[in-house]
Amino acid sequence: MKSLPGLLNGLRLYNHPRFVELNPVQIPHMFSEKEDVEIAAFLTATISWGNRTSIISNAHKMMNLMENSPYDFIMNYNEEHFERFETFVHRTFNGTDFCFFLKALRFIYTEKGGLEGIFNTYQTPDSLQVAIHQLKKEFFSIPHPARTRKHLPDPLGGSAAKRVNMFLRWMVRKDQCGVDFGIWKDLSPSILSYPLDLHTGNVARKLGLITRKQNDAKAVSQLDDKLRLLDPGDPVKYDFALFGLGIFEKF
Repeated sequence: MKSLPGLLNGLRLYNHPRFVELNPVQIPHMFSEKEDVEIAAFLTATISWGNRTSIISNAHKMMNLMENSPYDFIMNYNEEHFERFETFVHRTFNGTDFCFFLKALRFIYTEKGGLEGIFNTYQTPDSLQVAIHQLKKEFFSIPHPARTRKHLPDPLGGSAAKRVNMFLRWMVRKDQCGVDFGIWKDLSPSILSYPLDLHTGNVARKLGLITRKQNDAKAVSQLDDKLRLLDPGDPVKYDFALFGLGIFEKF
């Protein structure tokens, strides 16, 4: 495959601890407790679109607003705490959305076995895309602002679900390179899907990995098929390569 040498070179360059310093994954790396890592990662991934500097800055603000104890804050907040979130904004994600995400996460952790529990329950033998769909159903099964639904994608509705797939990569992959956490032991990296976005989609097309023009769920499926041929056990490790080639190498 003509794309393989470029992918392997990109993988060597960017699947490295120095990558953490340049990427929003640095936010969950601030924590050591499992639930803190999960929640910090999920919220950071939720706002991971746009300028990386802005994403990292606003993710730090999120953690500060939760007193740098995400799980404890979510499980013990009261409505009076929500006043501090009124001025929060990251692009179209605002304080209203943030407050609901906290309520929904408390529901998920108290009633559904946590984020990991959702994905363990609804995984299929070859995919976590149905589980992302089920997460959205559970997340919005409690009263919610209509505007907030757009901030959690649904691959069964055609979305590439880039941010959730990136979150899942962080939680599931474990390769001793110091970037991903690998704290969800009952999910296999082999069923992860690629966190496709505009930049990585363009690189994937240049490398001949996908032909579909839209960056949607069908393109993700197409890319998954190709990457699973390269490494059936750990296909999304190539995210480092495609991301690095697009952002840093201007491929």
